Amino acid sequence: MRVGVVDLGGNTARLLVAGFGPGGLERLVEERIVLGLGAEIERTGRLSKAKLSATADSVAGLHEQARHAGCHRVQVLVTSPGRQSANRAALERSLSRGSTKQIRFISPSEEARLAYAGALACTPVNEEAVAVCDVGGGSTEIAIGSPSDTPAWCRSLDLGSLRITQRYLRHLPPTKRELEAARCAVREGLAGLGPVPHAPTRVLASGGTARSLRKLVGRTLGPRELEIALAMATSTTPRKLARRYDVPAWRAGVLPGGALVLAEIQALLGVPLEVADGGLREGAALTMLSHAAA
Repeated sequence: MRVGVVDLGGNTARLLVAGFGPGGLERLVEERIVLGLGAEIERTGRLSKAKLSATADSVAGLHEQARHAGCHRVQVLVTSPGRQSANRAALERSLSRGSTKQIRFISPSEEARLAYAGALACTPVNEEAVAVCDVGGGSTEIAIGSPSDTPAWCRSLDLGSLRITQRYLRHLPPTKRELEAARCAVREGLAGLGPVPHAPTRVLASGGTARSLRKLVGRTLGPRELEIALAMATSTTPRKLARRYDVPAWRAGVLPGGALVLAEIQALLGVPLEVADGGLREGAALTMLSHAAA
C-alpha cells in the first residue's frame, strides 16, 4: 500500500509518497514547490488572490502526482500558513475547490507529534528521553518523550526561519544589532514555552533548516557547529552560499534565521542536535499506513 502526504508550509508545498518496505517506512516519491506563503503573510498578514490561486494549483498538481504514483490515500496537511494567515477560510476554500481532497489544517501540537513520530521512525533511538525540534518557515515545534510512546510534552513557537530572517535580518550580511535582536526574540519565545519537564539525552532536528546545515557543518549540531554555521550563513550572499554548498537559493536566504532558532534550542536543551532523516511528512505517512494496516 502507498500513501501520499502533501505538506503545505511557510516556505514550500512538499509531496511524499511512501509505503512499508523491508526496513520500515520507504520514501518512494518526493517533490517540492517553492511558494513563499509565509513571506506574503509576514508582509501583509494575509494571502492575495494570486497567491491563493497559485497555491491551489500547486497542491492540486502534487495531489494528482500522488494519485498517479498509486497512492490509496492522500492527505493535504496545512501547517503555519493556515494558523497565521488572516484569510484562512479563503485558503481552505481555494484548496478544496474542484476536488475531494482530504485537507487538514493541523494544530501546533499535532504538527509536533507528527514530526516526532517521523524523526523517530527514520532514526534508531535507544535513549529514555528524546526531543525532536522541527524548524519550519513560520513556526517551530518541540516534542519530548519516550521513544516507545507518544511525546509527553509538545510546544510550538510562532517563529521560524523565514519569519526571523524577514523581521530582523534585513541586511546581507546582517549587522550585529540585527543578529542580537533576532537572538533575543527567539530566546523570549522559548522562555514563553515554560520549563522543560523532561531532560532529553538525545535531540533530533528535523526540517529543511537542519538538513541544509548538515551540508555546511555535518550531521551533529553542537554549540560550535551552530556558531560556525551561522557565521557561514551570514558572511556571504545567499546565491554564493547556495552554489558552494548545494543548498537551494531560497533556503540559503532564510538559513540565518533558522540557524539562530536551532542554536537557541540547543542552548535550552543542553544536548547537541542530530539531524534527523525524517519528520512531519514521514510521521503523517506512518500514521496513515498504520491505520490502513489495522
